[in-house]
Amino acid sequence: MAWWRRGRRGDVAPHDGSDLASARSHLEDFVRTRRGVEAYVEPATNVTATTVVLIAHDGEWTRRALPTRPQAFEVARGFEIPVYDVNLTGYPARMRAWTTRQRQNGS
Repeated sequence: MAWWRRGRRGDVAPHDGSDLASARSHLEDFVRTRRGVEAYVEPATNVTATTVVLIAHDGEWTRRALPTRPQAFEVARGFEIPVYDVNLTGYPARMRAWTTRQRQNGS
């Protein structure tokens, strides 16, 4: 039945983080152009590879998938910024506040 498939994303392949150079370039640009950036490494899920979330001082954030957990920590530490395991620390409140502001502003 078609309604069973509605909303499912089975036709979309999970992001595997295989484009390491592109991810590293994007993350490096974010670190270079923002103040007070911290990195949070997220575990892989059934849908995504391990990811790194960078969060600036004002809560602005970006996320990129990387091939493995060790590579995620290695890339993040290479920027010489604080690096956290999100399973141990959670996300900072400023990230949620920034996301809320963006939704309210229609961005």
